[in-house]
Amino acid sequence: MSWVSIPLMDARLDQLRAAAITVSAEQLDAARFGFHRAFPRRSAKRRLHFTQMVALLTLGAGLVWALRAAPAATFGALHAGALALFTIAILWRLVAAASLTSIKSRLAAPASWPTYTILCPLYHEANVVAELVAALERLDYPKHALDIKLLVEGDDVDTLAAALAAAGADHIEVVIVPASAPRTKPKALNAGLLSARGEYVVVYDAEDRPHPQQLRAALAAFEDGGEKLACVQAPLVIDNADASWIARQFAAEYAIQFREILPLLARLGLPLPLGGSSNHFRANALAAIGGWDSFNVTEDADLGYRFAREAFRAGVIAHPTWEEAPVTFGAWFNQRTRWIKGHMQTWAVLMRNPFRTAREMGPGAFASMQLVLAGGTIAAFAHGPLACIVLIAALSPYDVMGPVDFTLALFGYSVAAFAAATASALSGSLSHIRAALTMPFYWPLSSLAAVRALFEFACRPHYWSKTAHGLSIRAKPRAARSS
Repeated sequence: MSWVSIPLMDARLDQLRAAAITVSAEQLDAARFGFHRAFPRRSAKRRLHFTQMVALLTLGAGLVWALRAAPAATFGALHAGALALFTIAILWRLVAAASLTSIKSRLAAPASWPTYTILCPLYHEANVVAELVAALERLDYPKHALDIKLLVEGDDVDTLAAALAAAGADHIEVVIVPASAPRTKPKALNAGLLSARGEYVVVYDAEDRPHPQQLRAALAAFEDGGEKLACVQAPLVIDNADASWIARQFAAEYAIQFREILPLLARLGLPLPLGGSSNHFRANALAAIGGWDSFNVTEDADLGYRFAREAFRAGVIAHPTWEEAPVTFGAWFNQRTRWIKGHMQTWAVLMRNPFRTAREMGPGAFASMQLVLAGGTIAAFAHGPLACIVLIAALSPYDVMGPVDFTLALFGYSVAAFAAATASALSGSLSHIRAALTMPFYWPLSSLAAVRALFEFACRPHYWSKTAHGLSIRAKPRAARSS
């Protein structure tokens, strides 16, 4: 870039800023640090508290001592614990798949429509903003009752220009969030929440294509669920599964998570590790728990468990949002690293005082959290080594794996294939069954992401690895099987 172009770009940025709403310095400070100041022990700004570091060091020292004093007994105990954990996780997935039923959602038609705020955080999304706004304009909700906020980072000139070009209606505002640390999605959401006018709030990502009737379905769920229903999650459906092998695997994962696991958790009244998009909130409930934690890179999962700590409930609705999966290993790897790191952050926060967390959540919710967060993170680390062991056992003439271990590995794969098949039956597509055939090659990749996530958790916990969108051809959304 030449020295002549720099003042021209600055002048263009000044013109764009004049056409948008800029978050004030006081609002920005509140968006960045408000939650941490109000709830310091529930914020991920610090990685680990001193007592947690002492506990981890003590546990590590105890394990080393046990391995030296009684290696056979220690390995046996670790082996038994691993078998128990994986058995519980596999049975949980089996129950979720076996109990799969279509979600039914009615549509609200109130005499007076409440204002609905839609928050759309955007960063380097100039190529998809117009499609996002077009999808939001197709929502079956009165325009006078919509409060749409396109949240753009202050140094993202191209996205700001695209957002201003697309936002021609009175109910759409372009809000500039001045560039500042942490560069995270929840910080932008907090900035938008400070000026939200709605009784209800929903989050959509740049690539989202929500079902036109989704807001009405969410509103009906809130009407039926009572004041303690703080949030409902719409299912996220991948519409570019045929773009690549990794996109197909990702689509099957999403189908199992949003069509099987989350509905089962909701039916049992257990906390939901929310998805990062299409979460619908009561604005007063969201404000009561302090909004989002700007320092947690999986702010969605964190929010689901914080709702549970305050005796709020979360539910699911049927009308989906269509999303774009990463199509390359690099994009998938960056995103999966952030997810695993965020689950580490969330679990570490919840375990700062595990007795208090268990008391606030209740024993069932606390056990569910351990299975989902701790169990899922352990599984991410274990998949790669386990795949190597199974491969060696299959090729070696020696008994590398015992019959119990081999049976459990085969059972785990069979349950995953069954879960994918039931999800395919519900969607009417064979894509997830095709993905199931090669799932054992997909799972070990998570171990690579887990190792990198552990490094980032230690060295740059608040770094947000951005996922690029608009890179593949997407199928036209089919009518939801819900109404």
